[in-house]
Amino acid sequence: MTSPAGPPPTGSGDGEQQRLRLLAVTACPTGIAHTYMAAEKLAQAAESRGIDMKVETQGSIGAENVLDDNDVKHADGVIVAADKDVDLSRFAGKRVLTVGVAEGIRHPEQLIERVLSAPVHTEGGAPTASAAGGGKERSVGYKALMNGVSYMIPFVVVGGLLIAMSLSIGGHTDPSGGLVIPKDSFWMDVNNIGVIGFTLMVPILSGYIAYAIGDRPALVPGMIGGWIANTGELYDSKAGAGFIGAIVTGFLAGYLVLWIKKVKVPKFAQPIMPIIVIPIVATTALGLFFIYVIGKPISWVFEHLTDWLSGMTGASAVLLGAILGLMIAFDMGGPVNKTAFLFGAGLIATGNQTVMGMCAAAIPVMPLGQGLATLIRKRLYTEQERETGFAALFMGCFGISEGAIPFAAARPAQVIPANMLGGAVAGAIAGVAGVEDAVPHGGPIVAVLGAVSGVPMFFVAVVIGSVVTALVTVALLDLSERARRGEAVGEAGAAAGPEPALVGVGAGAPGGGDVVAERTVRAAEPVGAPASSGETVAPASAGRAPAEEVGVGEVLSGYLTRQTVQVELGARDKESAIREMGELLARTGRVADVEELVACALRREAQGTTGLGDDIAIPHAKTDAVTEPVVGFARSAEGVEWGSLDGTKAKLVFMIAVPEAAAGDEHLRILALLSRKLMDVGFRERLLAASDADTLLGVLREIG
Repeated sequence: MTSPAGPPPTGSGDGEQQRLRLLAVTACPTGIAHTYMAAEKLAQAAESRGIDMKVETQGSIGAENVLDDNDVKHADGVIVAADKDVDLSRFAGKRVLTVGVAEGIRHPEQLIERVLSAPVHTEGGAPTASAAGGGKERSVGYKALMNGVSYMIPFVVVGGLLIAMSLSIGGHTDPSGGLVIPKDSFWMDVNNIGVIGFTLMVPILSGYIAYAIGDRPALVPGMIGGWIANTGELYDSKAGAGFIGAIVTGFLAGYLVLWIKKVKVPKFAQPIMPIIVIPIVATTALGLFFIYVIGKPISWVFEHLTDWLSGMTGASAVLLGAILGLMIAFDMGGPVNKTAFLFGAGLIATGNQTVMGMCAAAIPVMPLGQGLATLIRKRLYTEQERETGFAALFMGCFGISEGAIPFAAARPAQVIPANMLGGAVAGAIAGVAGVEDAVPHGGPIVAVLGAVSGVPMFFVAVVIGSVVTALVTVALLDLSERARRGEAVGEAGAAAGPEPALVGVGAGAPGGGDVVAERTVRAAEPVGAPASSGETVAPASAGRAPAEEVGVGEVLSGYLTRQTVQVELGARDKESAIREMGELLARTGRVADVEELVACALRREAQGTTGLGDDIAIPHAKTDAVTEPVVGFARSAEGVEWGSLDGTKAKLVFMIAVPEAAAGDEHLRILALLSRKLMDVGFRERLLAASDADTLLGVLREIG
């Protein structure tokens, strides 16, 4: 074997240098298909060159084939082919090459050559930027925001539900005002635990935004900056900056750390930079900047909004209620929200309880509306978001507006306007109806506990406001999805690069759990295919037997059968192909709504192409439009333009459809089996060369 040019390997030095030892990590943000494809490609390229390689895969089902300390100790280099954050600290002292996962699939041989001249990774060093080749990616800012949201969600849910539980069971109204939980009681302890969760929520959001940008050294300044942003007393404000302030501090901390990392320091100081110098400098600079520069305007806004509202107390109740509702819904705990809330609470002592009644009606609208939106249009939300939606509904009942923060942080352009409109409607209705609230709290809980007068109209205001928020949110999200889908379809038609989906939080952040498929190796051209477009293996009669009765024709646990195999795909464009595949799956009787199935699959394509390259596409949909998991396969002699990274048309098309309940492990298992088998060049050649339906089905049985 000829050694590549570049610096010598960094292996163990045990004298056994005839055979190189390389490690690799492949990872993707939302799925596993391209994770395993990159792993297979790298392993095959290494084997063909007589190189020992161990590959760790970090897919949605967790890390597999994990690299241990002994592996790292004897490695001559490490290839990280990933589109998500991978901890590089364990590879300190080794040559590390970091690229996108698509590069691991597209150019494994080149990566093996390049890793031997890659820079040595130092402890605490900045992560290497991913190479281009993964298609049109989401911006770093979007990824960072979704990273923060995904870590924040558990704190919102746990804190909010514990507070709601303690108020509902242990709380009561007090003649002096407010909802009171007896001190030294069990439920006060539960409430305190929930308050801690809420207190940590904002710093967590800020910290993990910063972490996604500047890695570990940015975590401390991000979290402390978020705490400062949320603590108005530090900059003479009665209200903290809330989650909006946390987003600001998160980005400031992340990019400040990146800038500090670029400063050249003596070699002796390098080891302490990431653990001492950078965190201290960044935290101090960011904290003082927020207190003295950003905090002052926030305090000014708070004071002047209060004065402005004070001058409106004689204005129309409808107008005042609408304005208070807009303010309550805008930042959910920030200075604008707190201005309206404290204004209403302060007037209770003067005997004016109508202003607090307007605020009380608007307070629950955001979490109730966002939770309702996840029920109205489930397909627009990830599984994690739907779970958060249920929690938001519960929190809304107890006047905890923070339940809507994860939605507002993830999709501010759609959610915040919808929240404000619903809040304004609720506040206006409560104002015109003369609803009064005797305690500084909101939500249905205050009505249940007897603190509200005009209870029927109070609930009318809350319900109408929540419905408005939900419907507007769904409408805006639909418009956004259609715009993205139209852009993605246009790009695919022009053979432009795909736009990979991101998670979010995670959160999801949008499309969590989906797979952004990447390219494989070029397969052989088809030897032949039947000429009749639309020919299927099974007869097209309406009375065909269920898939389970096909028996010997079953593939993938019976999800792919003779009914769902089509020898020749008639469509010539992606959308028509997906529609044809949807109709093929419908013949099993497992599809309740073909149009919704097709729409869901097209939305998935808008997030990022499922064209793997090398003549393969695996469109998929997670939707309750199907009653059971079902998989279809069809060939196209001419190929269908799918926007694949390598520019090849899809000639082998697998379509996967699973109900929401099976959208986790079963969906991933199907994708893993397919993607691994499709890495076999011989398997693809046999599929392309099969001369008839029986031969095709026989080849497909190799999948398992």
